[in-house]
Amino acid sequence: MPLRALFVDFNSFFASVEQQAESRLRNRPVAVVPVLADSTCCIAASYEARQFGIKTGTRVGEAKRMCRELQVVKARPQVYIEYHHRLVAAVESCVPVKAILSIDEMTCDLTGSMMRRDVNVCIAQQIKKTIARKVGVHLTCSIGIAPNSFLAKTATELQKRNGLIVIESGELPQRLYALKLRDLCGIGSRIERRLYLQGILSVEQLCQSSREKLRRVWGSIEGERFYDNLRGEIVVRPLTRKSSLGHSHVLSPEQRTESGARAVMCRLLQKAVARLRKTEYFASEMYIFVKFVNRESWNDKARFSFTSDPRALMQIMLELWQKRLPEYSAPLAVGVTLYNLRLHNQCTLSLFDADHSQHNLNCCVDNLNAHFGSTTIYLGGAHEALVSSRSTHSPIAFQHIPEVFVKAPLPRHATKSDSLKNEFFSSP
Repeated sequence: MPLRALFVDFNSFFASVEQQAESRLRNRPVAVVPVLADSTCCIAASYEARQFGIKTGTRVGEAKRMCRELQVVKARPQVYIEYHHRLVAAVESCVPVKAILSIDEMTCDLTGSMMRRDVNVCIAQQIKKTIARKVGVHLTCSIGIAPNSFLAKTATELQKRNGLIVIESGELPQRLYALKLRDLCGIGSRIERRLYLQGILSVEQLCQSSREKLRRVWGSIEGERFYDNLRGEIVVRPLTRKSSLGHSHVLSPEQRTESGARAVMCRLLQKAVARLRKTEYFASEMYIFVKFVNRESWNDKARFSFTSDPRALMQIMLELWQKRLPEYSAPLAVGVTLYNLRLHNQCTLSLFDADHSQHNLNCCVDNLNAHFGSTTIYLGGAHEALVSSRSTHSPIAFQHIPEVFVKAPLPRHATKSDSLKNEFFSSP
């Protein structure tokens, strides 16, 4: 079975970018955080910080106790976007990138002579050299090469940091036995518990299980696909239908008021609706939640006729907000999700709400925001959150990486949105 996939995984990406950009942080323990508060969590830790046991999810206050020399840095999303695109260009100069899976992961197809081990190892080494020369020596990556993308990604876990591992079909499955079940992409806590109930306690036992047994564990054909992935087969998945989309945000200290939380919720909803229209979906259900500093929470949901109109959805959200329970402590986080999505051409719309001029207005707003920035025009309820966000960096959305924003002139006869750029922030 030939080597058909090369996977690139950048090591401790956010912290590494900070160390590359700021010389004072190099070779020092660094934690990247969404806001400068001891109550929040680290969203990235440098390898120097990991030596003290600090990792993603560690509370900042606890991290400071674990390492007195820890350098706590507020996240700078725009800097990470710029470095991401520079890194993609560096990899592309060596081998075509098939897919960008997240801000710090990408996969490449190997074809023709590139499937030979000596050739693809040279390509991997060239990628590392090109990154060091064009982007920076402090941005290291682990590269995995294998018969399929699943095993290539798995290979990156075998050697951190700055690794280069090749898994050939003749080494399977024994090469995987040293891994833990949770090291394999697609096995989280829920699937791990199911495997344990079936007597599968190790990767070796997993590899020795039958296709039928893994289908029972997963409860679907996904178990059979996992079986094939472990054996280096190319697994083709059918196109999936989007079922929900939304955003959540941990509030910065200055936003932890009733008005601040409501403004952030409004902004999150507007972002979700913009994505809804870009993908040409309508929604008919909404779910919102608030978490409080004292760890209590509140949530509510509503059902309505299919729509993608921002003003109608904003009104629904505000009506839900009015029903919330009394706040016994300051709000800590808010979120909104739109459910039961359906493509616009598959919806039967209400005869009484058909306002085509409103649709044209929404398209015009999308078009303006796409060309001049995503907050050029917005509903007033989000204004407080947007003013705050201009001085506060937002958490990182790993799966949606936009282009570096450059202002461009609006087309003369634009009547509908060309494309609404994927927003990088998961908060306002």
